[in-house]
Amino acid sequence: MKKEIIHIDTSLPVMEHFYTLQGEGFHQGRAAYFIRLGGCDVGCVWCDVKESWDAGKHPRAEVRSLIGEIKKTPAEIVVITGGEPLMYNLDEWTKKLQSAGLKTHMEPSGAYPLSGRWDWICLSPKKFKAPLPRILPHAHELKVVVFNKSDFDWAEKYAALVSPHCKLYLQPEWDKSPLITPEIIEYIKNHPKWELSLQIHKYVNVP
Repeated sequence: MKKEIIHIDTSLPVMEHFYTLQGEGFHQGRAAYFIRLGGCDVGCVWCDVKESWDAGKHPRAEVRSLIGEIKKTPAEIVVITGGEPLMYNLDEWTKKLQSAGLKTHMEPSGAYPLSGRWDWICLSPKKFKAPLPRILPHAHELKVVVFNKSDFDWAEKYAALVSPHCKLYLQPEWDKSPLITPEIIEYIKNHPKWELSLQIHKYVNVP
């Protein structure tokens, strides 16, 4: 039997990178350096960064050059997001980031196999391309975007599959938040294992 050869990406398409505040979930309000990778085939209709989907539109970068930029800031946390970050093997990237003394966080949908070394994984499953079962136990945080009432059942499905120590968040889809947020609040009151996640970066107008 031939041994499978795993390609390790060292140069990846980077749509943007910036120092800001984490706006969502457990680490909401903390300073973090974001690296947004290009490329995604999950296809969420309400995605607010559709320009990230086509990887070919974004320049490729080596993690060493990005570490140089990160070190110009006092950042302690680096969040790799997308797009869909796990479309790429992130073993070398996270190894180098951690060797530079940085904590590595990630926000995947779970639709691709897990790679990399992570201090925090915020799993945000999407109906458009369901997460792989083997990634679920590794999630530190489950964040479900609620677009309509049927998403509560979707959220419960995955809450039953993650670790019992995984933090559970419901987050209103931004454009529907005036309508769906009151529904989420009532749901959390009736199901207090969940917490509310708001996109505070949009309220305070930071990236």
